[in-house]
Amino acid sequence: MEKAGKSCALTIAGSDSGGNAGVQADLRAFHAYGVHGCTVFAALTAQNPFGVSAIYPVTPGFVQAQLKAVLGVYNIGALKTGMLATGELIEAVSDALKPHPEIKKVIDPVMIATSGAKLIEDSAIAVLKRELLPLASVITPNLMEARELAGMAGEEDARLLARVLYDKYGVGVIVKGGHSEDRKESIDVLFDGQALHEFGAPRLENPISTHGTGCSFAAAIAAELTLGSPLEEAVRGAKEYVFRAIRDSYFVGKDCGVLGFERMRG
Repeated sequence: MEKAGKSCALTIAGSDSGGNAGVQADLRAFHAYGVHGCTVFAALTAQNPFGVSAIYPVTPGFVQAQLKAVLGVYNIGALKTGMLATGELIEAVSDALKPHPEIKKVIDPVMIATSGAKLIEDSAIAVLKRELLPLASVITPNLMEARELAGMAGEEDARLLARVLYDKYGVGVIVKGGHSEDRKESIDVLFDGQALHEFGAPRLENPISTHGTGCSFAAAIAAELTLGSPLEEAVRGAKEYVFRAIRDSYFVGKDCGVLGFERMRG
């Protein structure tokens, strides 16, 4: 009988030609944990830390082909999703994941930018709520996305939002505090259905880079879950990974920085 071998982690997300965010950030996080990374590209982008200049969409059929190539072949312990721009893409991913309840799923509902602008259409948000979120082991919205998903515009209490979202979707919820107005500390709130947990980290003054932190956080949680960490421990470890990445960020061009890298395990 052949051995299954080590567990892998999977990212379903867009590319970043600058290597800061998206699939590239996810693979960097997987590597930091010593986990083999599989990839499904949902979009190709032309971007750098200053913005996205072009997006080349990937068809739902090709996304499903990529998923078919890895699911059931690689020993995937956990996965994470990034921005899925259309309802058709979300449906394609959801349909492929439904037969795999054994895989832990970190769903990052990339919906609203720091500026407050929506990144996907309202029709796609409806599909996200109906099809993908209920499959999650945990979802990782920022404060603005949590308000949108909960239907509670203007609500600032991350603890309340986490509870409401758990009741709504029946999955673990992390409301990220990176966009809160607290200038001294970034606090993420996890509600796992039984207890509230808070994870704090000091805000770093004038970091060289923060581009890709949301992707990195979700990917680090997936890596932790792949290695067998309970959810609370996985979030704590991912929070530490992102803090170190921001702290150790460095320049790779004129005023162009990237997150740092530090091996966490392996």
